[in-house]
Amino acid sequence: MTRHLPRHLGRAALAGSAATLLLGLVAPSAVADSGPAAPSAASRAAAHRAAEAPGTLDTLSRFFAREGAVSRAAADPRVEGKAVPVYYLSPAFVAGEKGAPVARLEFLASKAVSSDGQEASLWTVERGRSWQVVNIATGDDETHYARVGARKLPGGTVFHEPQINAWYVQGDVRGHARVLPLDKDARRAVGADGASLDAYRERVHEAYGDKLPGSAYEKSGKAGGYEEKAGREEKAGRAEKAGRADGHEGASAPSGEPMAAASSVAGAGALLALGLSAAAVLRRRRRQRG
Repeated sequence: MTRHLPRHLGRAALAGSAATLLLGLVAPSAVADSGPAAPSAASRAAAHRAAEAPGTLDTLSRFFAREGAVSRAAADPRVEGKAVPVYYLSPAFVAGEKGAPVARLEFLASKAVSSDGQEASLWTVERGRSWQVVNIATGDDETHYARVGARKLPGGTVFHEPQINAWYVQGDVRGHARVLPLDKDARRAVGADGASLDAYRERVHEAYGDKLPGSAYEKSGKAGGYEEKAGREEKAGRAEKAGRADGHEGASAPSGEPMAAASSVAGAGALLALGLSAAAVLRRRRRQRG
């Protein structure tokens, strides 16, 4: 059965600015290594139509012109290829929930390109009965690593560990569940040959297990690197009114709701996972791939 995407990216985040980790750790053998649910062909087609909608292309023109590299009129954005599912490390997997796959579906991504070669990733989610683009991120990491992972391990699940900006593919390798690295951050985490699924789970639990809801870390307001809730909301409001987020110019979605760069405080719920701020994600995205 197809898993519905969140109505808003913020619902993928923990109250505050970190993704929810379910309480309770069970024995590693109780965790299934089956893959996460995939979106239907109809969902992917609907996401692609949303990415190519006239209002989205107009927003993309403003996005590509935001730093003066190209004029809005000359940007001539286009969407390349099909929408791809984007999976993030599952909090339930980190917590050891029985049957939890290593990753969960967060959104669908489409690659957009401007006339001068700039690239962007359109993040699309289902809201009610329609699909909407809710975020624009610089670069094409989502679609790029989907291709890299499919070549490295056909049929595997490509997923992102946003806490360290690492991309992996997980699947069966000679009868064993393995997690293989797709970039330099992942290679630093699991080695060039990857790790068993059990070893990977142990690593992420050790790294993020102390950031569960109710922990001292969460209660201190440190999750995500932002200040307490009131200050965080005030900061988000100032950024939206100024048409930018964390110092980067934003854009408005056709519906009038904010569609900003990946550094947006107000719309970056899917970026905020287990203590990683959205601004950190954007900085890491700008590093050269390895």
